[in-house]
Amino acid sequence: MARRKLFCEYGPVCYRISLRKERLLRRVQDLTGRQRFASTRQAEPLPALVKGHCSVIRRRLAGVDPRLQEGKARNLELAAAQVNGLIIAPGETFSFWRTVGNATRRKGYQEGLTISGGQLGRGIGGGLCQLANLIHWLVLNSPLTVTELHHHSDALFPDERRTVPFGTGTSVFYNNVDYRFRNDSDQPVQLLVWLREDELCGELRCLRPFPCRYRLVEENSHYARLDDGYYRLSQVYKLTIDRASGRTLRRELILDNHSRVLFDPALIPPEELRREDGGQWCPDPQKENAV
Repeated sequence: MARRKLFCEYGPVCYRISLRKERLLRRVQDLTGRQRFASTRQAEPLPALVKGHCSVIRRRLAGVDPRLQEGKARNLELAAAQVNGLIIAPGETFSFWRTVGNATRRKGYQEGLTISGGQLGRGIGGGLCQLANLIHWLVLNSPLTVTELHHHSDALFPDERRTVPFGTGTSVFYNNVDYRFRNDSDQPVQLLVWLREDELCGELRCLRPFPCRYRLVEENSHYARLDDGYYRLSQVYKLTIDRASGRTLRRELILDNHSRVLFDPALIPPEELRREDGGQWCPDPQKENAV
């Protein structure tokens, strides 16, 4: 039996109506809910650094218009200014879209690269996922509680200057696909975000060091050819480490990647392509049969 079409799939007008409905529903939920959203900013950094990180803004992506990379850089500059210095007090929730606001052309946002349904596109405010990814990475390296997260489900590009485990990013789309975390600790934390040359940089800070530090490790990272295509596979663990003794208190699986490869499989490094039985994949069928 054929799948019944959703209302939003009957054309652009129906899509816009559905989108407005979802955005209104999110606003109503926020107004009637019990969450307290962070809104206070402080220019002076809090004294203790929890985690810092920088990511490259302009990456070489095959088939992507370089102008979209320039637009992304401008979009990140505007959005980072809205986040920089934000204080999240104990019990408060950070919301990406309540902090950044709607990225419109009138506010100066430009066309950047977008990803929707595993497809690349362009749109005003494109590229802001990189800011959400940065914030999420800082939060993962802390005791803060992630309350809303939408994983990218596919491997869209080959690795190029990647410095964090694969899959630890998040999708955002105004305003019903949000990224949120809550401060369940006993002290305020602060987000600092800025652009430096071709990098987006950020820090998570607090008043005093937390009793534990955190480390993310990716294991069993490889590509595999399955019946329906190529996949990127790995597991990401979060280690909770006692700051005083250095002892690992907890090892938690936070992500089990099974992501379809959407780029040209010829770009997969041969040494990273394995059979699911653990052997090395051999692209030559004659040599493969001889193993």
